[in-house]
Amino acid sequence: MNNPDPIAVFKTEALEQLELIEAGLLDLTRDLDDKAQIDAVFRGLHTLKGSGSMFGFDQLAAFTHHCETAFDRVRKGEAPATIDLVSAVLDAQGHMLALLQTPNGDHEAMSAKLLDNLQRAVGGSAKAATQHAVAEQAAASAPVAAGLSTWELTFSLPLNAMINGTNPLGLLDELRELGDARVEALTDNIPGLEEIDPREVHLAWRVTLKTDKPKGDIEDVFIFVMDDMVMDLKQTEAPAAPAAKTAAASAIDSDTDAAKHAAAATDANKAQQPVDAKAQKQADNVRVPALRLDEMMDRVGELVIAQSRLSQMAGSAADLGLRSVSEEIERLAGELRDTMMVLRMMPVASLFSRFRRLVHDLARETGKDIELITEGEMTEVDKTVIDRLADPLVHLVRNSVDHGLETPEDRIAVGKSPVGRVHLSAHQTGSEVVITIRDDGRGIDRARVRAKAEANGLIQPGTQLSDQELLQLIFQPGFSTAEKVTNLSGRGVGMDVVKKTIETLRGAIDVKSNPGEGSEIALRIPLTLAIIDGLLVRVGSGRYVLPLSAVEECLELSIEEDLKSRGRSFISLRDDLVPFLRLRELFRTGTQPDPFQKVVVVSTGTERVGLVVDQIIGDHQTVIKNMSKLHDHVSAFSGATILGDGNVALILDVAHLIAAGQHQEAQLRAAG
Repeated sequence: MNNPDPIAVFKTEALEQLELIEAGLLDLTRDLDDKAQIDAVFRGLHTLKGSGSMFGFDQLAAFTHHCETAFDRVRKGEAPATIDLVSAVLDAQGHMLALLQTPNGDHEAMSAKLLDNLQRAVGGSAKAATQHAVAEQAAASAPVAAGLSTWELTFSLPLNAMINGTNPLGLLDELRELGDARVEALTDNIPGLEEIDPREVHLAWRVTLKTDKPKGDIEDVFIFVMDDMVMDLKQTEAPAAPAAKTAAASAIDSDTDAAKHAAAATDANKAQQPVDAKAQKQADNVRVPALRLDEMMDRVGELVIAQSRLSQMAGSAADLGLRSVSEEIERLAGELRDTMMVLRMMPVASLFSRFRRLVHDLARETGKDIELITEGEMTEVDKTVIDRLADPLVHLVRNSVDHGLETPEDRIAVGKSPVGRVHLSAHQTGSEVVITIRDDGRGIDRARVRAKAEANGLIQPGTQLSDQELLQLIFQPGFSTAEKVTNLSGRGVGMDVVKKTIETLRGAIDVKSNPGEGSEIALRIPLTLAIIDGLLVRVGSGRYVLPLSAVEECLELSIEEDLKSRGRSFISLRDDLVPFLRLRELFRTGTQPDPFQKVVVVSTGTERVGLVVDQIIGDHQTVIKNMSKLHDHVSAFSGATILGDGNVALILDVAHLIAAGQHQEAQLRAAG
């Protein structure tokens, strides 16, 4: 097996670090005085700088150093955390991504521009300048306090430090930059030559450091490995106390230092407890490329098809031993399939987290006050679905912000809160995940939608449309009700992209809107695009698959009941009237119905319909195969699968059939 490329590993971890930095910055916008978030952002920048320098990404390391320095000033109280600073570092974070992806590109002009913005944000405020001046004046008035202190530092790194990218020589160089350092290597723990692993760190070091820097600056050298290393830091010689300081004041300082040391020791002991658990958690997780998971899923799909063929052969054979082996293979294949499905499932939190930055940037660009509220982040969806949903959701969120939400002045004028809200939620319903984007803005102007549709020739003037049909017009290519083209919208391409992507995922879109109250767009997406449990049925001479998670129950439809229901197509199910469709007529099989037909009741949560079939064959593990482009217009089917005998069975699109049943129900009610 090939060893992983260290550069590729670094890039993957750097991307994760950039996401953590972005999340910390966005959290900081809620509370600019949050010391924990300031420290977290600083640590992330410090880690990115050190790792970038270690792997030869010099431009990234040099640029990140300036951002790290800015947050270091904030951390030390030399400059305030402001919205301008957070915005400047967020802009810089996007540039860091470019430096990571194209390390040898020409980025000097953009780097200079962003660093100018950063300098103005961190050093341009009067408050920061005043604080800096006060600090300089205090240092000038107490020159004796700036004397040298002597520190004795003994430390050892974890065995896998170099494997994880830590360079011990770099740490020693940073200590030398703080002052006069005398370094002694400790070789007590070096094993014999036959046992030593050259990739592991067995040395320890004792450093005597004379510096005018505080203890915190020495500890910051090890911020990247602090959680896993062993370190003993003590001051052996303090600078002379200022003459103006009284003995009582010295005693107070001594007590304060002792308290700080005791608190530090307590914190170190507390921090040491979860280290083993943290290391164990990291050891339990394995990073696997998505491509390998996709390949494995293909192999599992082929195994399921082969198992289905084996089961069919065993069912027609008289050999009991073959049947036993077939049942065992079926059980194992099912367990393997379920395990594989779990491996591919990811919480939508990884998708929702991307929109915090988007909403932050849109608020700056539009001048609107916007709050993003997310719900159901732990709802899990197939990784492929999450990857394909990113672009549609970007268009929908941008549309909500630009078209839906009003300006703060307009919202106040109609009695609303000046802060507009965008809700992003997810929940599972049967075999589908419903992702909803809702805003509390002005809603969709139906008159403008109709006028625009008539002007574009999408409908004829005076055409009667249901409310849902009218709202669905916003997804037509080139359709936009924007009065002018902006950076956000107006070209009529975003919603078209949304519709096409959702259709390729075999999903559906529902739109609701109340004038003055806001709009809601719900995306109904299948949980997975690979393998499902299905119910195999026969209609005429053809076989079809229904997603088992959408099936509620199965009933028998006698000849008498079939004749009685002619002209109304309803069955009574526990005092509820449920419309049903005769699939034999819908598919025009040209065959006579079986004497004892079956009704399969399917639903998508609140809506349901009965499907009349000739025979229920049984459950079937279904490997979904996409249909060709020639069948794109056939909306009754969402895909196909290969049966054990090599024939093809079409997979029924439950959502489409339910919509057809409701349409038939509405026609019958209108006629009655």
